Amino acid sequence: MISAFLMGFFLGLSLIIAIGAQNTFVLRQGILGHHIFYVAIFCALADTFLIIAGIAGLSFFLNSFINQFSNYLYGFSSIWLASYGFLRLKSAFKSDKTIKIEASKSMELFPTLSILAILTFANPHVYLDTVVLIGSISQQFHGVDKISFALGAALSSFIFFFSLAYGAKLLAPKMQNPTSWRVLDVLIALIMFIIAINLASYSNWF
Repeated sequence: MISAFLMGFFLGLSLIIAIGAQNTFVLRQGILGHHIFYVAIFCALADTFLIIAGIAGLSFFLNSFINQFSNYLYGFSSIWLASYGFLRLKSAFKSDKTIKIEASKSMELFPTLSILAILTFANPHVYLDTVVLIGSISQQFHGVDKISFALGAALSSFIFFFSLAYGAKLLAPKMQNPTSWRVLDVLIALIMFIIAINLASYSNWF
């Protein structure tokens, strides 16, 4: 149960940490101090909804398919995670990325959440990461372990978005340093490789 929870937590955390439109928007709101709680809770609940949809949906609609082709499913998920890990390593050694946030006048709550909804649900990667990838990997667990995996993945979203929003003023100066991003990319790559190896072993690929 604990191992399933930790896998869900670290997988969710690794997938969600990236420079992107949504995370940059959350950072900006945190720095400006505008609607911080609502922005963080919206992102966390949106992620949780998609994670549950992926885990429960795949279990319900694709149960027989997953049971029949589980080795291939977990094997390809392992390859995808390993590939993502190599991309993060490449980024760590070749990139000089930073975060730049420009201050501007505060918007009302509804327009703010409307923009955030578009940035969240119009991004195809969010469905690949939550519904497809997390949903697929969860199928190796059953009963309480599957619930623990889902709780771990969902908790990672709550911790990440609230930490990002409320810690933005402290985090932003550090993330303007490319070295900080290199260290973060290496850590993400290591987590991806560990999970990929576990999946490959589970699917009897080696």
